[in-house]
Amino acid sequence: MNFIKNMAITTRLQWLIWIAVFLILFFSVLPMDGWIYAFIFAPVSVAFYLLVIYGNILVLFPRFYLTGRKVQYVIYVIIMLVGGGLARGYTTHYLYNKLIATKPMTMAASDLIYVIVTGFLTFLLSFIFRIAIAYFDLKQQSEKIMAQKSQAELDLLKSQVQPHFLFNTLNNIYYEAYREAPTTAKLIERLSDIMRYFVDESPKDQVAITTEIQFLENYIALEKIRMRHDLDLAFVQACNSELRIPPMLLMTFVENIFKHGIDKSSSDNKIELSLIQDDSYLVFETVNKIHPASATAETNGFGIKNLEKRLILLYGNTFELHTSKHNNFFTAYLKVPL
Repeated sequence: MNFIKNMAITTRLQWLIWIAVFLILFFSVLPMDGWIYAFIFAPVSVAFYLLVIYGNILVLFPRFYLTGRKVQYVIYVIIMLVGGGLARGYTTHYLYNKLIATKPMTMAASDLIYVIVTGFLTFLLSFIFRIAIAYFDLKQQSEKIMAQKSQAELDLLKSQVQPHFLFNTLNNIYYEAYREAPTTAKLIERLSDIMRYFVDESPKDQVAITTEIQFLENYIALEKIRMRHDLDLAFVQACNSELRIPPMLLMTFVENIFKHGIDKSSSDNKIELSLIQDDSYLVFETVNKIHPASATAETNGFGIKNLEKRLILLYGNTFELHTSKHNNFFTAYLKVPL
């Protein structure tokens, strides 16, 4: 029973069909020729049908027809039908004379024509059989995908329990901190927004550009608290607030600045960010001063390389991405179509 349960639905269905065909052939011959010939005729006929159907849909059709060798396909089909039909006819005729007939019977031409014609009809049936198998396979795969999707959605809901618990906790801390240290409370709020962005927005294909900008501003605000001195930062924004872009598209440039383009102990840190809509393109450019302490750091490392790979997947060759150093300033430039 476990063997049957482990079978694919299409396999079980095929077994049922062939058992039904065997029983139909067996009981159709039984009243006229008895159970001995029925046991001969039914399995030989089923074997012939199996040869024609599976020989076509598993071997000849995919190997010859689908590869463009149609003439060879027709030739091999004719050989299979004629050869298989003759083998079926002579086998059943020989066993009938050997086991049942009181005197030998000769095979008429009409008998051979009959088995060949039934073989041709079975050959036509094989295409319907092939379509049916493909349909049930596709249906089974679709049901499997839907089950996996449902499980994934359930796992996602489970995974969101802990983040949302953390968000609620941060909100409680925010309200407690707001009474004693409003500045600290504001930073907690920004941290909560960043984490919410990672959970709710980053999995999406696209996010509102205002959401992306807010994410950058929250990140910059949290980075500023690690600076000993004020940061000279300008962020120019000139784009339609209705625009939508892939999430985390602009983050690499800003993250690189704080990793490699800032001297936290210096009072001379200058950053310029500009996000400009230029007709059907969005241009994001960052400029930061190069400090001796960070001049030897790799400012064009894995972050930029990974960003470039992602841009290729998103935009093909319709984007521009480059970095440069000039007059002690490092510039990163990105231009993507909208």
